[in-house]
Amino acid sequence: MVYLYLPLLSPLILLVVAFHAARHPGMRPGIVPSLSEAAAFAAFAISAVAAVFLVIEGPGTSALIGVFGVGLSVRLDAVSAVMLLLVSFIGWVVLRYSRTYMDGEDRQGSFTNWMMVTLASVLFLVMSGNLVQLLAAWTVTSLSLHRLLLFYPARATAQRAARKKAVVARISEASLAGAVILLIAATGTTDIETILATTEANWLTVLATLLIAASAVLASAQFPIHGWLTGVMEAPTPVSALLHAGVINAGGFLLIRFADVMLLAPGVMALLVMLGGFTALFGGLVMLTQPAVKTSLAWSTIAQMAFMIMQCGLALFPLALLHIVAHSLYKAHAFLSSGEAVRNVAAIRRPGPIAVPSARKVLQAFAIAIVIYALVGTILGFDGKSIQAIALGVILIFGVAYLLAQGLAVEAPRALMRRTVIYAVVTSVSYFALQIAAQSHTAGSLPPTPSPGPLEWALIILALVSFGLVA
Repeated sequence: MVYLYLPLLSPLILLVVAFHAARHPGMRPGIVPSLSEAAAFAAFAISAVAAVFLVIEGPGTSALIGVFGVGLSVRLDAVSAVMLLLVSFIGWVVLRYSRTYMDGEDRQGSFTNWMMVTLASVLFLVMSGNLVQLLAAWTVTSLSLHRLLLFYPARATAQRAARKKAVVARISEASLAGAVILLIAATGTTDIETILATTEANWLTVLATLLIAASAVLASAQFPIHGWLTGVMEAPTPVSALLHAGVINAGGFLLIRFADVMLLAPGVMALLVMLGGFTALFGGLVMLTQPAVKTSLAWSTIAQMAFMIMQCGLALFPLALLHIVAHSLYKAHAFLSSGEAVRNVAAIRRPGPIAVPSARKVLQAFAIAIVIYALVGTILGFDGKSIQAIALGVILIFGVAYLLAQGLAVEAPRALMRRTVIYAVVTSVSYFALQIAAQSHTAGSLPPTPSPGPLEWALIILALVSFGLVA
C-alpha cells in the first residue's frame, strides 16, 4: 500500500519550489519560472502514476502520518484521482502561461511563490484522508489565494474585492470547522473513509450536512453572496484562470466527497437544488448582459457552479464530478485566451447579419431536439438511468434547441443549419456516453442515485419548468 503515499509528492515538490521563489521575489527571479513549470508538470506526472496504481491496486486510504487523528493521510479513489489529475494539469498550464504573462513584473518571484502555495494547498485538499487535513488545506487555499488577489495592492477595486472574498471565506471556514467537529462527535474518528461508511442519520449528522452545504455554497459564489467572484477581476489573468478553473471547484468537491453523508439529509439536498437552480438561471441571464469579457466569464462561472450544486442536490454526484472536469478545462482556456478573443472581435470591421428565428422555428427546434434526445437515448439506453439524470438531459436539450433555432432561422445559411444539427447530435451522444463513463468509473466510490420521492419529483418538475420557460 506504499503507492497510497505517492500523491503526497506532488504538493511537496511545489512547496519546495515555492520556498525558493519566496527567496527571489524581484523582477528577475532567475530560474524560478522554469522551475515552477517543471514542478507543476512533475505534480501532474505523479498524479497520473497514482491514477494508474489506483486502477491496478484499487482504492484505499493511507495510514495517518500524525497522532490523535491529526496529520497527513491520502484518500485515493476515483474522486481524488480525477481531481488530482485535473488540478495538477490546470496548474501546469497556468504556470506555463504565467512565464510569459508575468515576465518583467516587479514581483514575479513573489507571484510564482503564492501560485505554487495555492496549487499545493488544493492538491492537499483533494487528496485529504482525514477531516483535520481537509479543513487545514481548505483554509490555507483561501489565505494564499487572498495574497494573489492583492498582487496589485495599490488598486482600490482589488482591495475591496479581496475584503469581500475574505469575509465570505472566513464564514465558509467556520461552517466547515463546525461540520468537522460534529462529524467527529458523531463518529469518534477523523478518517473520512470510516465516516462515509459508518455515519447514520441523527441530529448531529443532519446539522453537519447543513454546515457542509453552507460552506460549499459560500465557496461556490452562490446567490446572494455571489458578488465577491464578479469583483476579483483586478488580479492577473493567470490568477483568474486558476480561481475559476481550479479553486472555485472546492465547493463542489466538498459535496461530492461527503456524498454518502449528504444523502442522509433530504431537506438539505432539496435546498441545494432550489438554490443551485435559481442561481444557474440568474447567473446565466446576467452573463448575457455583460460587455467585458472577464466579467462575463465570471458570471458564467457562477451559473456553472450553480448547475453543479443543483446536480449534487439531485444526488447526481458522478455527473457533478464530470461537470467539474468539463467546466475547468473550458474555463481555463476561456480566461487564458480572453485577450486574443478581444483582439479577434475588434478586428471584425463589419459584423455579419444576425439570424433571428421566428416563434414557429423555435418550437420546431424544440421538437427536433427532443426527437434527437429520444433517439440517442433509445440507442444508447435509458435503462439504468435515474429519473434525475434523464431530467438533466432534458435541460441539456433546451440548450440544444436554442442552438438549432439559430440554424433554422429563415436568414440562416444552409451551412449553419447543417452544423447546428450535427452539433445537436454530437452533444446528445456525448451526454449519454460521458454519463455512462462517469458512472462506471465512480461506481464504488460514489453512492448510486436513489429513486426520487414526492419531494424530489416536485423539484425535478420545478427545474424542468423553470429552465424550459427561460429557454
